[in-house]
Amino acid sequence: MNGLILTLLLGFFIVIGALIVFIFKNNEKFIEFSIAMAFSVILMLVVFDIIPESYEVVDTGNILMNFLILISGAGIGFFLLKVLDHFIPDHENDLTAEGDNDRNLNHIGLVSSIALVIHNIVEGIAIYTLYNADSHAGIMAGLGVGLHNIPLGMVIASTFYQYNKSKRKTILIILGVSLSTFVGGFIISVFHIHEVIHLIEVASLSMTLGMLIYISMMELLPKVRHCKYKGATSSGLIIGFILLLISVIL
Repeated sequence: MNGLILTLLLGFFIVIGALIVFIFKNNEKFIEFSIAMAFSVILMLVVFDIIPESYEVVDTGNILMNFLILISGAGIGFFLLKVLDHFIPDHENDLTAEGDNDRNLNHIGLVSSIALVIHNIVEGIAIYTLYNADSHAGIMAGLGVGLHNIPLGMVIASTFYQYNKSKRKTILIILGVSLSTFVGGFIISVFHIHEVIHLIEVASLSMTLGMLIYISMMELLPKVRHCKYKGATSSGLIIGFILLLISVIL
């Protein structure tokens, strides 16, 4: 196995998440379960993974400067998704009507996909680089990345499928998103951009932090709060936490 093959395989954890959704026939209870799981995973990912990783990558030797760069990048990422609200059609925050709920799910799927693609490209760069330096460490880190991509694949698949009712379209979207980790590895392996890799990591990680905060707080949290099936939602929150905890330990 080489670094590029590893980054390609990692993308299929997203596909696994989508397949789980189809096996459960995407009923409303399972959708709420998967959205709650995604909320839990994204929130924990931000706190225990993205923030520490971003701060470490940003390291300029000056604590105040590190903080300002991180906050600025996160603010840009947050603002970009906020602006995106006005360009993605049929997005409503009112969850009382079934049609509005479906369109809101589609919106969440779109913004989640954008943030996940950016994040996975950065992860692909990191995993490829780590694997070339230490293959064992690269594989273990890749396994952790793959594990936390499963529930994210679930929420993207469930939201898109609930909206378009087409397995074919949903699978095509998922396959596109799943290639993003490979794209990161491909970029650094083919174009040899090691001299600017630090700048790319700083910009991408800090912006991804803001995007994930936006998705969790502004998109997923309202749906969790308006859930019908409290048991399914609670289970999703707990399992999402456990799943990410396992990936952090690994």
